[in-house]
Amino acid sequence: MRLFSFPKLLSLTAALLLLLAGPLSTSARAQAEADKPAFPQSEFAPEPAAALDRLFAELKRERDAGQAERISDRIWAQWRDSGSATANLLLQWADKAIAEKKNGFALDLLDQIVVLMPDFAEGWNRRATLHFMMGDQSKSMADINRVLSLEPRHFGALAGMAAILEEAGNDALALRAWEQLLAVYPANPQAQQKLGELADKLAGSRI
Repeated sequence: MRLFSFPKLLSLTAALLLLLAGPLSTSARAQAEADKPAFPQSEFAPEPAAALDRLFAELKRERDAGQAERISDRIWAQWRDSGSATANLLLQWADKAIAEKKNGFALDLLDQIVVLMPDFAEGWNRRATLHFMMGDQSKSMADINRVLSLEPRHFGALAGMAAILEEAGNDALALRAWEQLLAVYPANPQAQQKLGELADKLAGSRI
């Protein structure tokens, strides 16, 4: 709402939740730190938007799932940086609250983030994820639509949309959502799997 490779013991539902939410800040930020240039931000360093565009171009070209996952981690790290120390801290607290199953507290924190920074797509995405986890698909879908209006390439939000549509029985629309995700992230194995399953299901229903 980690598009990438998951341990085999994870169920597909658990994998979809990870895909929707993206990695927690620790691993993504560690990777981002490792990928930072040795020089400080200057006229020689790319602006955040340009850097994100470059990463998406790399992601679209990459066909190796492992390499693509590393690129996607770097994208998540950029998405999670709101540019506001306050919003970033609230997001970290919300992640911790979710991990501790304190969903009400997490929701309060995420509500504050989207009010504080309504153009911060990841705030809406994290709230969409939490609504999804709490079983409120209507609110989750509303937040997903907001995410995609701010960042149409948000593969986590596209995965969440596809999962909700499929659960609602809208297989054709779910298929289209997975297709949109693969247009951005072709090497994602979960999206490839779901696309194949839904295509087979829809083909069988027409026989």
